[in-house]
Amino acid sequence: MREPSYFFRLSAFEDRLLGLYEQHPEFLGPSGRRNEIVSFVKQGLKDLSISRTSFKWGIPVPNDPGHVMYVWFDALTNYLSALGYPDENAEHMKYWPASAHIVGKDIIRFHAVFWPAFLMAAEIDLPQSVYANGWWTIEGEKMSKSVGNVIDPRDLVQSFGLDPVRFFLLREVPFGGDSDLSRRSLINRLNVELANDLGNLAQRTLSLIARNCDASLPAFDTLSEDDTTLLASASLLPDLMRGQLARFALTDALEEVWKLIRACNSYIDRQAPWALKKTDLVRMATVLRVLHEALRHIAILLQPYMPGTMDKLLIQLGVAQDKRDFASLAESLEAGIALPAPQGLFPRYVEPESAA
Repeated sequence: MREPSYFFRLSAFEDRLLGLYEQHPEFLGPSGRRNEIVSFVKQGLKDLSISRTSFKWGIPVPNDPGHVMYVWFDALTNYLSALGYPDENAEHMKYWPASAHIVGKDIIRFHAVFWPAFLMAAEIDLPQSVYANGWWTIEGEKMSKSVGNVIDPRDLVQSFGLDPVRFFLLREVPFGGDSDLSRRSLINRLNVELANDLGNLAQRTLSLIARNCDASLPAFDTLSEDDTTLLASASLLPDLMRGQLARFALTDALEEVWKLIRACNSYIDRQAPWALKKTDLVRMATVLRVLHEALRHIAILLQPYMPGTMDKLLIQLGVAQDKRDFASLAESLEAGIALPAPQGLFPRYVEPESAA
């Protein structure tokens, strides 16, 4: 097929693109995709056709209406035009350069090769990073309309709840790789990590406070080594998560939270505040306050993952709306505030007989 076309001189940007990948490895991830793109560019880049004349639908080329824009040359520019470009003083241009483009792995070349070259040619700042995510498969098979194995996320939400589904999608497989959506895995995550690990920890702690501390936040007394170790782990959690999230390791950031949750469950079993009630009420109150403090960190840091459920937990923990940002973690709550009656967060899921 032959037709008149405008070309973008992509070949002229080969060295600049390779320099970008080498000098700023954080620009492109995960590492497997970066290696793929570097290899592609090193093979040599050809100039790119950016207009067509054999059809009329599309955006006309300025001053040459017989041509229409090639789809990616037009589509990628929407990242800028949506912000008001070319008016560089437009209100939303303050959001450029973007912190990250999150894209599917099948369109990484357009975003990691064509797009930065277009921006370099226009002398516009590049986005800070481009990150390629993988595909979701169903029970090991690629989703396909023809096969009929496509899952509507609304059906999952109706069966399991919004926050548990969000949690599973962010927890199951490292971000960037292909991920398999298995109903059995979803139920296992919900029952083991949400209902047992986190839900049971919150229920035990808050129920003991309600019954034994007049339903109000107990005060700290003398701290043991076990207490200070757990509290130190809670205070380190924001920085640990921040480091993981900076490299889009959403699953690893959740694992840092679950390390603390598992430590809390071990701590409550060792300290046995239900037994301390009979021997040392002051020590019991301190143990429960340490657990409350750890739960406050956990709930605040899990808000982006499970906003609805963490709102319920923060209400039960007595944390006011204006004390739920990450900066508030540095400030302890005042002892004596009234706590509402505890309620379960994550009921265990039992598969209906018809679905078993």
